[in-house]
Amino acid sequence: MSTYRDLTHRGSARATVLRTVGTRERRSHLTAPRVPTVGIDIGGTKVMAGVVDADGQILETLRTETPDKSKSPKVVEDTIVELVLDLSDRHDVHAVGIGAAGWVDADRNRVLFAPHLSWRNEPLRDRISGRLAVPVMVDNDANTAAWAEWRFGAGRGEDHLVMITLGTGIGGAILEDGQVKRGKFGVAGEFGHMQVVPGGHRCPCGNRGCWEQYSSGNALVREARELAAADSPVAYGIIERVKGNVPDITGPLITELAREGDAMCVELLQDIGQWLGVGIANLAAALDPSCFVIGGGVSAADDLLIGPARDAFRRHLTGRGYRPEARIARAQLGPEAGMVGAADLARLVARRFRRANRRRVERYERYERYAQARRADDRTAQGTP
Repeated sequence: MSTYRDLTHRGSARATVLRTVGTRERRSHLTAPRVPTVGIDIGGTKVMAGVVDADGQILETLRTETPDKSKSPKVVEDTIVELVLDLSDRHDVHAVGIGAAGWVDADRNRVLFAPHLSWRNEPLRDRISGRLAVPVMVDNDANTAAWAEWRFGAGRGEDHLVMITLGTGIGGAILEDGQVKRGKFGVAGEFGHMQVVPGGHRCPCGNRGCWEQYSSGNALVREARELAAADSPVAYGIIERVKGNVPDITGPLITELAREGDAMCVELLQDIGQWLGVGIANLAAALDPSCFVIGGGVSAADDLLIGPARDAFRRHLTGRGYRPEARIARAQLGPEAGMVGAADLARLVARRFRRANRRRVERYERYERYAQARRADDRTAQGTP
């Protein structure tokens, strides 16, 4: 198979093309080719791939578990390539976008660190593009989810948007004037590791008191399990549901019981929501966006979580009562947001790839016309008909 590397300019020219994408996102998405692209969402437990059209509609999806073998870079890359090739059998794929759960460098080539995968300074874009015949774009999964919500979901029409993804931890992304703000080194948006309680709960990042230790799926489950393990009277409902097996307590179960009216589960979601509101107020003081979009698995609790978050946000907002308040909305695209956003961002690279490829073809055609003319002249000079 010929590779993208064989079809495009090598070295710094290619890097310049990809760097240019970030500075022209707002303008470019309006003129990007309306072609199908593949989005890949990689997490610690699953890899989801899908073909997405120019309107954000998913044409087909494939899901598989993240391969084990210590989740080495090679086996994950093999899985990505297999999924793309499978989808390419049924769709005309023009580019691939990858949303990775980790820190991605400013050039969107290397995954600097991924907490659930063995990626350490891994040149993911170059490795994948070297095995496929289409261009590849790599970004942080929260950035791709935020892009999708801005283009097709809860953030449409917003010029200053902050997305917060509540899952095992807290991820985030910033969009201003239709451009993802990645920071100088590409790792902006790690809101979950803002310190909100000095000397508080230990975080896997190594610090104490990080925001995600008080407002995330892990925090929700930790609090419920502690109450159940202590045989607290308020936890009898959830203890009965898991038949006394405390490790079976999960975030979705807590949400389900809260919807059924379990007082402890409702209170736990309120606590998580209040901490969420405190963090949002801090982000409003620093960034002053017009809209916060709340996504991730925990956001499935909807108003059980977001209602308390709005109340806490209003109580803790700097200058409350004398300034406009940002809108707080639940994400609309669900767990497919990262995949859809990655595919849509890849369309920006596809446009430049198509232009470069078209120029290559035009140069080849010009050379062929020139060569044919030379051969005709030679035949005429030799008297050959």
